[in-house]
Amino acid sequence: MSAYETIIGLEIHVQLLTETKIFCACRNQFEAETSTNTCPVCLGMPGSLPVLNKKAVELACRFILAVGGDINTTSVFARKNYFYPDLPKGYQISQHELPLGKSGTIRVETDDGTSGVKLQGIHLEEDAGKSFHLEDSSNIDFNRCGTPLLEIVTMPVIKSAHEAYLFLNRIRQIVQYLEISSGDMEKGALRCDANVSVRPEGQHEYGIRTEVKNLNSIRYVEKALSYEVNRQINLLEQGGFVVQETRLWDENNNRTVTMRTKEESPDYRYFPEPDLPPMKLDNEWLEEIRDAIPELPHQKIDRFVREYSIPQYDAAVLTSTVNLADYFEQTAKLCKNPKQVSNWIMTEVMKTMKDEKSDPEDLKVSPKNLAGLINNIENGTISGKIAKEIFAEMAFTGKESDEIIAARGLQQITDKKVIEQAIKQVLSENPANLKRYFDGQEKLFGYFVGQVMKKTEGKASPHLVNQILKDKLDGRKA
Repeated sequence: MSAYETIIGLEIHVQLLTETKIFCACRNQFEAETSTNTCPVCLGMPGSLPVLNKKAVELACRFILAVGGDINTTSVFARKNYFYPDLPKGYQISQHELPLGKSGTIRVETDDGTSGVKLQGIHLEEDAGKSFHLEDSSNIDFNRCGTPLLEIVTMPVIKSAHEAYLFLNRIRQIVQYLEISSGDMEKGALRCDANVSVRPEGQHEYGIRTEVKNLNSIRYVEKALSYEVNRQINLLEQGGFVVQETRLWDENNNRTVTMRTKEESPDYRYFPEPDLPPMKLDNEWLEEIRDAIPELPHQKIDRFVREYSIPQYDAAVLTSTVNLADYFEQTAKLCKNPKQVSNWIMTEVMKTMKDEKSDPEDLKVSPKNLAGLINNIENGTISGKIAKEIFAEMAFTGKESDEIIAARGLQQITDKKVIEQAIKQVLSENPANLKRYFDGQEKLFGYFVGQVMKKTEGKASPHLVNQILKDKLDGRKA
């Protein structure tokens, strides 16, 4: 195959965590009885007037400032006219020529280093309702009408399906860190459409793009874009051409399928929303919002690498959520070995979270108790192998490691005389292997260590076993 360049642009819609909807006082609530959180405003009744929700504007500004975007202190809402079955007004209140924000950059860590995905526009708008298609009918839940949305549009600068996956994951992290959205794609709080095209390397003109919809998980975004990129390349390699169209992701068959073709730029007939005056923002208020922005994921990654001397990979995993990052920091502050803390969280702790489908704050192993367990390994009280057994009991009972160690008599053997006696017995019981060791098969050292650990029921200090055994064997060599 010839070499091709992939070009991807994403349009992301984020539902904002406000108590009420963007233009009325109805509850902004996901799991409510169908069409109960509605009123004349969000149902588009004649004569009803929208009133802007200040909290929605604040949350939107928080995101724009956090990603280094520019806020227009004067912005205008517009009517976006189009027909959609679950859009009761027949138009959507959105923004067009004078949006709330523009530009900004999202940092993403890829296998090739870090990249900065540039944003084109960031604006506020209202959500439509939600259709449910049954076997013989379609129903509409109007609860979602008027939910505040933040629309984030990237520049066409994403170079692979995996980078799109990493970018979308970072967007979800940021909105969660900022506490402006749950970022839950399964509940529709984060939705994504993708525009993708390919072109031969060295060509300056963009290739024909397709739009991919129906992407309801971050992993499906990567799968759909990977499939679509390969589909377009195969078409071109076979002498065909790409048709500009909208395609859907078929998750059952792992492929994209045509939704509609002959795509043209739709005429939404934008015009300023007559019922809402231009939105003017005070610079002092914006500075208050800026000052309240918390440490963001990429900033936390850099700090963890710098302060705790852990690899960037570890830091990226540990900062995947705010709560996991806090759990690591609280534990690390009580231990002398942050790398050990990182290892334990990325293995035993995260495995327990996955098995129990829980968050760090719900675990029965508190940061203090995990630190106590790790410190018992570090000071030689228990071995790493025994520590895993103890952790499992801690995760089940909520007990401290010291209590379990005392109750089960699991203290590590550090008495050199006891270890020397066990080594003496092992060497006397294995004369043939001992001869092979002195004949040059030094890999048998590990075998002797294992036999000593077995004789002491795994309780001997591995460090002391290795040290004393080496001294004994070196002494015999001499």
